[in-house]
Amino acid sequence: MSSAQFATQPETVAVLGAGGTMGFPIARNIARAGFPVRAWNRSREKISPLAVDGAYLASTPSDAARGAGIAITMLADEEAVIGSMDGPDSALSVMAGANQEDGNDADVVNGRRQALWVQMSTIGEAATKRCAELANRAGVGFVDAPVLGTRQPAEARRLVVLESGPEEARPRTQPVFDAISHRVIRVGEAGAGSRLKLVVNSWVVAVVEVGAETIALAEGLGLDPDLFFQAVEGGTLDLPYLRTKGKAMAERDFTPAFRLTLAAKDANLVRVAAESRGLDLPVLEAIAQRLAESAKEHGEKDFSATYLTSTPLAAG
Repeated sequence: MSSAQFATQPETVAVLGAGGTMGFPIARNIARAGFPVRAWNRSREKISPLAVDGAYLASTPSDAARGAGIAITMLADEEAVIGSMDGPDSALSVMAGANQEDGNDADVVNGRRQALWVQMSTIGEAATKRCAELANRAGVGFVDAPVLGTRQPAEARRLVVLESGPEEARPRTQPVFDAISHRVIRVGEAGAGSRLKLVVNSWVVAVVEVGAETIALAEGLGLDPDLFFQAVEGGTLDLPYLRTKGKAMAERDFTPAFRLTLAAKDANLVRVAAESRGLDLPVLEAIAQRLAESAKEHGEKDFSATYLTSTPLAAG
């Protein structure tokens, strides 16, 4: 197969974690963009609707990776990502050595086009480094590309991709990112994307936790939380994300768009990164502790359910 044919024919994309809150719409949108998709999830029933969009439903990670030029991991945590990629029946066991013939592309190794692992889960610095090392050992290209957004932006193809990795991988990854996002930020070498995600997440967890306490305070003072939103409306303190989560808190609607247990995990990753660099960030430390506490009781609810830990009026 020639380089020109590679450029015009969509690559087969494996999506590991295709049944998750984020993985499902990502896999569906890639399939609907015309890419052959091989989907895997630990709970197979969660990916069965993808068959309608032409996706192949794989029985194992290695089955998903068979014949795929690009494998995406979108899973809950480090353990799930490593488990799907390394060891028996893992994707890397198939991807090692690459599986597409070609001629002159920069990412061709020994006459065969190098397979790419695009790691999109939020797993922090140490785990990302571990993934990169596994990919390098297997002779597989590695792109660190976590995303900004939750279920609804994922469904609407409105994610923001924080891409970091080898420049030569971009012509292959960009069409896939175009299918799931409205913006790609090129951050630098692999690992930089995950560091930027930590920075953004520090802001996200702060906005939601402080918003939860603000609404709890309003209710505790006998005020309708909507008065708070009226007070900041149209000004520099008005935040669309705060309004979205605040509405959920006020209405006690904690249908998960992003589970609290995952938010607590992300806050802890921020805490670990700050601690490893000797940074003194007491607010983020307190937020990480509060989210961990909230997740013990409300972990499967939406992130906004951290509000329930702040007020005895929550059941009202």
